[in-house]
Amino acid sequence: MTKSKILASSLALLAILSTACVGGGKGQSAEDKERMKAFVVESVPESAKKLDVNFENKIHLVGYRVEPENAPPGTDLKLTYYWRCDEPIEAGWALSTHVQHEGYDRPDNADAVGPLREWKEGAQIFGPSRWERGKIYVDEQAYKMPADIRGPESIVYLSIWKGDARLRVISGPADDQNRALVVKLKTGVASKAPEKPANAAGNVPEISVKRLAATEKIVVDGKADDAAWKTAASTGAFVNVANGNPNDGPLSGQAKLAWDKDNLYVLFEVKDPQVQGGFTDAKDQPKKHTSTGQPMLWNGHTVEMMVDPDGDGDNVNYYELQINPQNKIFKSQFDGYNAPRGGDYGPFGHEDWDPKLKSAVAIQGTLDKADDKDEGYAVEIAIPWTAYAKGAATLPPKSGDAWRMNFYAMQDNGGVAWSPILGQGNFHKATRFGRVRFVTDDPAAADAGATDGGPSDAGAGKAGDAGAHDAGKAVPKPGPPGSGPKKP
Repeated sequence: MTKSKILASSLALLAILSTACVGGGKGQSAEDKERMKAFVVESVPESAKKLDVNFENKIHLVGYRVEPENAPPGTDLKLTYYWRCDEPIEAGWALSTHVQHEGYDRPDNADAVGPLREWKEGAQIFGPSRWERGKIYVDEQAYKMPADIRGPESIVYLSIWKGDARLRVISGPADDQNRALVVKLKTGVASKAPEKPANAAGNVPEISVKRLAATEKIVVDGKADDAAWKTAASTGAFVNVANGNPNDGPLSGQAKLAWDKDNLYVLFEVKDPQVQGGFTDAKDQPKKHTSTGQPMLWNGHTVEMMVDPDGDGDNVNYYELQINPQNKIFKSQFDGYNAPRGGDYGPFGHEDWDPKLKSAVAIQGTLDKADDKDEGYAVEIAIPWTAYAKGAATLPPKSGDAWRMNFYAMQDNGGVAWSPILGQGNFHKATRFGRVRFVTDDPAAADAGATDGGPSDAGAGKAGDAGAHDAGKAVPKPGPPGSGPKKP
């Protein structure tokens, strides 16, 4: 072959390669490439609603279709999106769908739903890294609206993510997290006005929490049978998290609080007719864990507490803690409102925060058994004051100090709360946290004799006890069926 023919062949090959996005066919079998042709159209159908969301001048979201257009609770929806590849995109990027429902802390994640989202060997085999320049791809998803929708609209967001990053949205309808706002689904559910004046905007509940007497102690074993809990301050029954109305669903709860010089003590008592865990190991179920390996407990059954120690409700230096019926823990510290935050799998805040807490769970029923009815579960926690060193003015707090806190019982990313959010943000909104005021009846009282909740003093626990948790390590005693070391 002459040099001129070699050069001509090389230029022809480069021309062919330049028509595809980077990594377009790499890793795809011949069968995959043939299957991918079914997802390509010449143009956006007339029946689709037009959009123009520009992701870094590389990918455009150019249309969508919703069938049916009305989405009451329980409706089966077919969502179709139309994407156009304009410029090369490197390997590893994937499509993401979030559906945000009113009254839910975090959105419903549907990243892996639909034929274009099929995963193989750690990548979406028909995802944006496989697309060719100038072609339009049809992305279909089936989605069922939850039965317990709480508001008139649910918002569908789309993004393109890789690790902790998302492609930037340069233009088009989007939020500040680089998620394209595709459609607001009309649910037909009317918003209810708050019935309690105390929950009006600007007003939040407040309780006074007494310091334990010298003769009182709390053993962290999940039993909640210590005398101190009988007289401890209570939030009262949790309310509808969205509007503050009395809760009318099957999930309910309350929290009790106490303190001494070493610890803040919290007892959650949750009524739940179907107690579920469902989390095993991060390596086995990575899509149910954050990028650092913490379980994303908000997607299941869990309790949650938020703490803003300086009491001003400005969301600067606040803390999130969740514990589920398996006694699994999610914990993090935030510098600002939901910040820092990574991609779809976090990290959410500073997940390396280690409060060195003690916790134990007791289940009134059977974990992960769908054919019976449970009563609920209790979560007992001791949190050292040193955990809140960032943000607190004084540790332990002085008598009269007030911190901002909120408490939730959650199920599938929704739930009930001590202080409702009232549409002012999500579960992290510190201006909606209640006030917890620390008081001391006897300033000269000796320090209470609280125990460390370890295996030497935790006791045997109730039937269904999920075991004690000490500084992030499970105490080596057996739990009930289904509470063993599986992972999501």
